[in-house]
Amino acid sequence: MPKYYLAVLVFVMASFLGCKEATTFSSLPGIRDSQPTVMIQQNFDTAQIMRGEKVYAANCSGCHGPNGVGTPDWRKPNPDGKYPPPPLDGTAHAWHHSTDVLKKTILKGTPPEIGSMPAWEDKLTEQQIDDVIVWIKSLWPAEIYDLWYKNFENKQ
Repeated sequence: MPKYYLAVLVFVMASFLGCKEATTFSSLPGIRDSQPTVMIQQNFDTAQIMRGEKVYAANCSGCHGPNGVGTPDWRKPNPDGKYPPPPLDGTAHAWHHSTDVLKKTILKGTPPEIGSMPAWEDKLTEQQIDDVIVWIKSLWPAEIYDLWYKNFENKQ
């Protein structure tokens, strides 16, 4: 199994195991007890969000649902053993991944043994993929975006 697919498999399985209930900022270990810090603001280009929303509506909403709400029972494998499309709106595990991992997942799709997401590398441009990722991040509650930013973007 190529290293990329193994890495995605590990991320997805860990995410599913850790997602027994919708994760919120205040439900994360240590968050409630920590000292308040300055919250990172979502400062996205409105034009990019609008472009991303159009690309998402045309290519992604059929599986991930309108506004990234996902599919019912997304934590439970289908009869074929593959997981249904998860929500992308901050209630599932998309925010547990860096921008690079999100982009690679969109480009290459999910490993066939765990999901049915196709590869979009020959269908969408890099700009369209970047726009979709920004649109997805714009759906996340401020607390989720703040936590994501501090764990991934701030470390690059």
